[in-house]
Amino acid sequence: MSPSPWGLHDEFQGAWKLRCRFQFAGGTGDELQVKVNKLSSTKTQLPYDYYFLDYCKPSKIMNNAENLGEVLRGDRIENSVYTFKMRVDEGCKVACPVKLNSETAKNFKEKIDDEYRVNMILDNLPLAVVRQRRDGSQATIIENGFRVGYKGRDNKYYLSNHLSFKVMYHKDVESDEARIVGFEVIPSSVKHTYTELGDKNLKVTTCTSESKISPGGNPPQEVTADSFVVFSYDVTFQPSEIKWASRWDTYLLMNDDQIHWFSIINSLMIVLFLSGMVAMIMLRTLYRDIANYNQLESQDEAQEETGWKLVHGDIFRPPLNSGLLCVYIGTGVQFFGMTLVTMIFALLGFLSPSNRGGLMTAMVLLWVFMGLFAGYSSARLYKMFKGSEWKRITLKTAFMFPGIVFAIFFVLNALIWGEKSSGAVPFGTMFALVFLWFGISVPLVFVGSYIGYKRPALEDPVKTNKIPRQIPEQAWYMQPVFSILIGGILPFGAVFIELFFILTSIWLNQFYYIFGFLFLVFLILIITCAEITIVLCYFQLCSEDYHWWWRAYLTAGSSALYLFAYSAFYFFTKLEITKFVSGVLYFGYMLIASYSFFVLTGTMGFYACFWFVRKIYSSVKID
Repeated sequence: MSPSPWGLHDEFQGAWKLRCRFQFAGGTGDELQVKVNKLSSTKTQLPYDYYFLDYCKPSKIMNNAENLGEVLRGDRIENSVYTFKMRVDEGCKVACPVKLNSETAKNFKEKIDDEYRVNMILDNLPLAVVRQRRDGSQATIIENGFRVGYKGRDNKYYLSNHLSFKVMYHKDVESDEARIVGFEVIPSSVKHTYTELGDKNLKVTTCTSESKISPGGNPPQEVTADSFVVFSYDVTFQPSEIKWASRWDTYLLMNDDQIHWFSIINSLMIVLFLSGMVAMIMLRTLYRDIANYNQLESQDEAQEETGWKLVHGDIFRPPLNSGLLCVYIGTGVQFFGMTLVTMIFALLGFLSPSNRGGLMTAMVLLWVFMGLFAGYSSARLYKMFKGSEWKRITLKTAFMFPGIVFAIFFVLNALIWGEKSSGAVPFGTMFALVFLWFGISVPLVFVGSYIGYKRPALEDPVKTNKIPRQIPEQAWYMQPVFSILIGGILPFGAVFIELFFILTSIWLNQFYYIFGFLFLVFLILIITCAEITIVLCYFQLCSEDYHWWWRAYLTAGSSALYLFAYSAFYFFTKLEITKFVSGVLYFGYMLIASYSFFVLTGTMGFYACFWFVRKIYSSVKID
């Protein structure tokens, strides 16, 4: 069984398969080496290097080449002492003996308390633990990595020191070569009995090279200071009918597609409701308004009329802080371009879960190169407002949003450094990010700004009066704060179900692959932001309030407030984070995400309202 085409069905993975085509394929006896990744915990959200704990170390630890996204995610992939021979079963093999001291025993106990899991990789497949569901059904669930150990009812700590690996392979019918299609483990805690052979060599008597550990047949290995731990493993190779192109299906079949379809239907109901309102306004009310306005024979009759036409002389008056609005619009265009292209790449299979860190790398690089469009759009709008200091606006566009995000990120990274976590971004990577920002993004923003400012300014459909018109007193429901807060509910309502799965994949270490659903939700979000902003903008203009520029931006952008509130609800109901630093990290990163969402949705709402206002005022005859 394969995931739906909205995920990573093998028929839709051409790019993914092309990338992975050169992975391991070998015959009997070829050597395989397990790579180790970070220690991760959903309780602390602080990853650690595998060798932070006193595990068996190879003679030389070598880091695998990591991309930018892997470093930002906290992945640290290194070699290990666990080696197999292809399709050769092995019994009890000693990895190494380790004598714990008080410090190493304390580290193991802390990681067991925080429910840390050990992540390993074989042929680009993450290690999985298969467990039965707790509801009593026959279905199984897949967990990424195995726990460091467990705390018994006697309040003693026990270590998972024996690993029973199971490697599934799919044999090529035309040759003797086989490809690995599954990598599972059953961890056990075993207090090995052994005889010393001298020179730190020993022979375990608990099991032999032909036999394997029987779960529960031996006393567990307790974690205490001065205890002598023997790490061991065995491996079983098992043929499988799973094709190599579908080997990730096991990891991806963890979410119910019905819930996502429910999310899409829920969002479509919102869109249909809004579309009905917009259609009513555009086809009935506006059509009638324009017809009536155009039939007026004298200026005196126009003076007696009420409605949106009366503010035609002020509707295109530049708003307060017009430069700041231009900066946020430019940043929003940059963010929109990055999001759209990233989703298209993900939809085509380029950013599948097998490409660790690919999604994060793509987002960072696309953000940098979209600086061209940021500068262009902010300068075009700024020239329409008849601004002259375009270089100042360009500098703000290049530095404001990235500067705020980088400042928050730097503080959070310092906290992670203080915890000695591998999630801390190294100095070299930090320098690379700054280089991408200053060396590529900033120049591109200037290039785009120069091009945009050289273009002729957009002409307003109507002339602007020299003296601003007085705005009549507004009803309570048309007050800016109330109107803005109401406007953010529907865009958030269109995405909040999918948001649950995104947060789960980020904070509970699960794979997110349903980019087809995500792309549909993104399209629905665009439509919802546009329609709710148009509806509320029309009501605002009908009440003769022409301060629509910022209101349009904030109406759709206020959905970010609901996103941050939902992230707080998710924190207290779904996560088990207890450490202060981990809580600060969570809310810090969610603050960045909400701020980004504000910039994205606000820009979409603004451009929809901008198009709407220009359209209606270019449709009426004004003397």
